[in-house]
Amino acid sequence: MKLFGFGGKDIGIDLGTANILVTLKGKGIILKEPSVVAIDRRNGEILATGHEAKEMLGRTPDTIKAVRPMKDGVIADFTATQLMLKNIIKKICQRYNAGRPRVVVGVPSGITEVEERAVEESVLQAGAREVYLIEEPMAAAIGANLDVAEPTGNIIVDIGGGTTEVAVISLGGIVVSNSLRIAGDELDQDILNYVKREMNLAIGETTAEQIKIEIGCALPLMTEASMEISGRDLTTGLPRNVVITSTQVEEAIKESVMEIVEVVKATLEKTPPELAADIAEKGIVLAGGGALIKNIDKLLSIKTEMPVYIADEPLECVVKGTGKTTEDLEKLRNVLINARKRR
Repeated sequence: MKLFGFGGKDIGIDLGTANILVTLKGKGIILKEPSVVAIDRRNGEILATGHEAKEMLGRTPDTIKAVRPMKDGVIADFTATQLMLKNIIKKICQRYNAGRPRVVVGVPSGITEVEERAVEESVLQAGAREVYLIEEPMAAAIGANLDVAEPTGNIIVDIGGGTTEVAVISLGGIVVSNSLRIAGDELDQDILNYVKREMNLAIGETTAEQIKIEIGCALPLMTEASMEISGRDLTTGLPRNVVITSTQVEEAIKESVMEIVEVVKATLEKTPPELAADIAEKGIVLAGGGALIKNIDKLLSIKTEMPVYIADEPLECVVKGTGKTTEDLEKLRNVLINARKRR
């Protein structure tokens, strides 16, 4: 199948477990919101998406369900994902007069063919004319301004909400990759479990995420940070406030962080020698929300004995990569999963 250049109204989507980001050619990033949807159980209609729906998590009556339709980087609730995408694409098409756009979607590198079809089907049913899929680490590398088409080795570590993607890229293709279903959401769960176990306090996912963002660290901070949190005392059942420190959070997430480090090392061990030499010189690039965990770059550098850099605006790397792909499709055609299969 021949791929023609994209038109002016085509869309790039980072369909993340934690956040959904959308870019429109010529406009840049036009949407950035949590991947959460609130649905009326009685008629199946959407009540809210994004920030508004996230506020409802854990707070809804029986008639409303607020869900994260993506789990571990793939579609867990097909109907909810479809409704969310339909709502978002419809809003964008109306606001920017985009008609039926062609869409490039970032998906995890470990995605199965069944999951690929689920994403394609969802986006098509949401109103897209054509759908192209790109592996998230490739999109993140393009978004981080790495020259993926050159015959030199680059390594990208994309720590998202549901998955950590590690990929060695050369000549427009992924040479070695690993996908680990431990990332931001798992770190939130680690914090939630730690507070429950060590402080006898039940907190929600939103509070755990806040703790991670504000004082989460992979190595001790120069000056210990702390924050006050509220939850339900597991003994009395009453509300209670406690103070949690960055040292405690480091302890809580240590095991999962080390699993991320190990998957990076395992990928480097499988890298061909010529590309390994390039990587040793250029270093490792971190993308995704997990790149913002304090000192994770230092820890990776110590464990791999290589320089580690955090990409500019790491949360936006995947969506920027999908956007750049829509702009230069002829050059980047080989990076699209389903375009390779159609030729």
